[in-house]
Amino acid sequence: MKHIYIIILIGLCFGCSSGFLEIYPETTLNEGNFYKSENEYILLTNGCYVPMRNYYKEAFWVLSEIPSDNSSFQYCPHDGGGLERRNADLFQVTANDGYNTSFWNTSYDGITRCNKLIYEILKSDASIWKTGGYKERCLGEGYFLRALYYFNLVRQFGGVPLVVEPISSQDAVNIKRSEESVIYDQIILDLNQSVALFEIAKDKEETGRANHAASLTLLGKVYLTLQRYKETETVLQKVLDMKKYSLLPNYSDLLNPSNKDYIETIYAIQYSENNKDLSNQFCFFFAPWGSKGDITHRPNININNGHHGWNQPTTDLIEAFEVGDKRKDASIGYWYGKDWDGIERNIPYCCKFKSPVTASDNRCSDNFPVLRYADVLLMLAEALNEQGETAKAIPFVEQVRNRAEIDMPKDLNKAKLSELIEKERRVEFCFENQRWYDLKRTGKALEVLKAHGAREKSMKPYLSANTYLLEEYMLLLPIPPDEILLNGLEQNPGY
Repeated sequence: MKHIYIIILIGLCFGCSSGFLEIYPETTLNEGNFYKSENEYILLTNGCYVPMRNYYKEAFWVLSEIPSDNSSFQYCPHDGGGLERRNADLFQVTANDGYNTSFWNTSYDGITRCNKLIYEILKSDASIWKTGGYKERCLGEGYFLRALYYFNLVRQFGGVPLVVEPISSQDAVNIKRSEESVIYDQIILDLNQSVALFEIAKDKEETGRANHAASLTLLGKVYLTLQRYKETETVLQKVLDMKKYSLLPNYSDLLNPSNKDYIETIYAIQYSENNKDLSNQFCFFFAPWGSKGDITHRPNININNGHHGWNQPTTDLIEAFEVGDKRKDASIGYWYGKDWDGIERNIPYCCKFKSPVTASDNRCSDNFPVLRYADVLLMLAEALNEQGETAKAIPFVEQVRNRAEIDMPKDLNKAKLSELIEKERRVEFCFENQRWYDLKRTGKALEVLKAHGAREKSMKPYLSANTYLLEEYMLLLPIPPDEILLNGLEQNPGY
């Protein structure tokens, strides 16, 4: 909670352009001379994106992808590296694991920035805003980002402290956890406000920033998480009615860092090789140990430590792809080399995110997709099917499968279509941090992941008997110990 009241350092904010993440303020600004012009409010808005970019490039993978049955953390017999990543994979997370704390602190850093932005804009003088729509766009971005920060927090921790305005350090200490329902109510309120504001500012949208479609899509995902299917249908149909987005013809083009996608991708975390702080290291994280430069094309970068071998595709995932599914080769690659037991074999790895385009070191510029048009189609199909409108839902699933060049099954009823949608979501969004949340929201996490753990232990004799002992309380992360000590927050049961 100490991070709730962190003062935003304007020097951390990035300026705006077509590459809005890449331009820094030319001068040092402070609270005394800031918020005097439209551009300065845009700089403040840009700063709200920064914490999200930081945790999506590392902590979010560990907490949202590795625990799923889609991927595992590759065992390293030489140094046992990556203890906390192994803990996440094997369901041995402790309250002291650093990724939990990092995710919590960074999320509240982002919320603090959003609260400051919203507060300052609402009290700003109308004369400051010279360009029609910019005030609404910036305010809409603030509400959208705050909603996304809280959505990610509540899905990981359950009820969390709710703060929606700038507060003092003294006030922060006294704020306790709110119920999940209260957090979701605030998320929905923020997103509805964002939708209304972006409606006014449609002509001021910029590539890479949150916009009208992003707010509607995220609202649809929130409603789907809450099983409010009619509302899910209503808001997602509005995205379709825009006729602004479509599926890329080739699935393999989705995450090409040399030709970034803004046709299917509705909202993505933006990265760039041009600056170390703005880059990610996805390709290097996912390359198997010992692969040197075979995958990364950068043989000078060490691939033999605990920072690599993330998101190794599981046998469960590999077998989930149907014969002929074009998404498989675009998502899963194989490298032939020594495995955990010293035997050479084909080792699967996540190849969805590509090697650096121009950087000579380990800087990558793959954007991370948060909301895609394919997600809109599959969420809408699920919402319709859950309302008993199976025939109306089928064409949306068919669009996604047609792109993958696989036929639709015949004689689909509600139950069969539900199973198919779950399967489609798994392979369509593999390594995009969706599977873990899908399993939790559908109530299938315990059953599926226990079976997955049993299979992993049968194939990996080095795993001890106390691994993959998943219990229901583990579906939520432990509250960081510092927050319990300093702010008296109640720990999640079981930890």
